Amino acid sequence: MKNFRLKHILGLLSVFAILLIVSCSDDDSTKPGKPSIESVSYAENDSLVEYGYANNMYIIRGSGFTGTQKIYFNEVDTYFSSTLVTDEVIFITINEDTPYENASNELKVVTPRGTAVYPFIVAPPAPTVKSFQPINAAEGEEITIYGKYFLNPVVTVGGVEAEIVSSSINKIVAIVPADSNGKYVQVETISGSSEWDTAIGTAIYDDAFYAPWDIQGDSHEYITNEADAYQGTTFFTKEIAGWDNIQGNWNWDDQISQYTGIHFAVRSDEAGKLVLIFNGNNWGDANYSFETTEEWIDVRFTWEDLGGMPEALQNISFQEFTGETHNYYFDNFGYTVD
Repeated sequence: MKNFRLKHILGLLSVFAILLIVSCSDDDSTKPGKPSIESVSYAENDSLVEYGYANNMYIIRGSGFTGTQKIYFNEVDTYFSSTLVTDEVIFITINEDTPYENASNELKVVTPRGTAVYPFIVAPPAPTVKSFQPINAAEGEEITIYGKYFLNPVVTVGGVEAEIVSSSINKIVAIVPADSNGKYVQVETISGSSEWDTAIGTAIYDDAFYAPWDIQGDSHEYITNEADAYQGTTFFTKEIAGWDNIQGNWNWDDQISQYTGIHFAVRSDEAGKLVLIFNGNNWGDANYSFETTEEWIDVRFTWEDLGGMPEALQNISFQEFTGETHNYYFDNFGYTVD
């Protein structure tokens, strides 16, 4: 009799528990509601943001995130871990393939109870200025700026904003403002800024030599290929035998007091080495040598490096210094400024 009563009581308690659970589950006050997004923060320092970058983690805050099925940035179905989702918080990393140009600028969180939509910009990486052309553009003339990630750019020259004629994600045409000589071109976007390290008005060679400078003879070749150029679209090359040279012509430029030295870009098909021959000096002198690789390098010599302020620039040439034949490529000759 006692055993029967115990079993009966346990059975009643079980039914009561089930009813209690069902009753609670039917109580709207405990159900997750329709999702709502209140803010997005950068996970590294939990600072509120209005835009984000691919491959970075962010914290989505709001409510109703339980059971999240999908998350979209600019309509891209973005992977997330359910272990990093609570009803009020989601940790998520923006997919590297998320578009940033001509996009919806929306974040969406989808649950069985609805979809939350939140305005959010996925910004491009910081802009990269590869070069601009022509280097010696005068006030009011157009320059073409090459690079990437130019989304809604602002162009300045020496801090003065330039008028933009046209722009795409990898090219900008802008008008040179007044008093730009010797100053640098910078592109700024929501993601950051980038500056090309050759100043306006300082070129000896960009896509062509500026008179009176040139290369002697006809054993060199000009190549027009924007993707392969260091600056602009055109560079030149010569196969130089061991200890031989490529010679610039001789001229005289004594208007150089505003400059601090010279620069140029060079590369080779395989590891090489050259000596700078400046105004006819330094033949065979390892102190003025530099190594080259398959990648472009920017080489700079100050007047001090070259023995002090010269009376004039007369000649720039190069001697091959490995003793073996190599193909060398040259681009972006000019003066340096502070």
